[in-house]
Amino acid sequence: MHLAILMTNTDESEFAQRHPKDGEKFTDLIQMARQDWRTTVFSVKDGEFPQDLFEFNGAMITGSPASVRSGAPWVAQLLELIRTAHARDLPLFGACFGHQAIALALGGSLDRNHDGWVHGLTRNHLLARPDWAAALPEEIKLYGSHCECVSTLPPDATPLSEWNGMNTGFTLGRHIFTTQHHPEMTHDFIIALSEEMREVLGPAVHTRAKNSLKDHSDQLVFAECLARFFEQAIAH
Repeated sequence: MHLAILMTNTDESEFAQRHPKDGEKFTDLIQMARQDWRTTVFSVKDGEFPQDLFEFNGAMITGSPASVRSGAPWVAQLLELIRTAHARDLPLFGACFGHQAIALALGGSLDRNHDGWVHGLTRNHLLARPDWAAALPEEIKLYGSHCECVSTLPPDATPLSEWNGMNTGFTLGRHIFTTQHHPEMTHDFIIALSEEMREVLGPAVHTRAKNSLKDHSDQLVFAECLARFFEQAIAH
């Protein structure tokens, strides 16, 4: 399997330079489950897009501090690419920004989180269980960091999970799978990010996040289900 990673993360800070970039994180995530799978990273936030996305078996769209609603030219180009991929049933996985971009591109809508920042370990209630997600627990733990959310799903989408009344993932057909959260993040990274964002988050959210991180995410089981998602999507 050869997957394209569409890297949307606009953070070029000193903090970002001290940690693995998203291309490496998403490669590590999928290779936890399938060591022999290959990835190619495209920095779409810099206008670097695949010449032909359909040369790949599928694509993963990363998270970003940028807003899908920014109107930036690269975001508009990404939304159009998502629509083209969907029309041809190319397997797509989106995380955080990627989740929101897929939703908006295909007719959904976004909004600000009603309670401000979600950050730390989230506990998501599973609403549906496709065959490839059989191993997911009823409550799946994932690291999250976002201040916007999907408020309306695209037509024909099936909600996959929710947290605190907020949609945190959906599927569409057999070829689209999203999560509002960050399965690519390690425990050490989310702890470091929490300290980096302490002022942005504010005391209450930071304290809540720090307390939540006494537990770990379900990263390994999520990686296996992600690999099975791509396998079943290719098979169909």
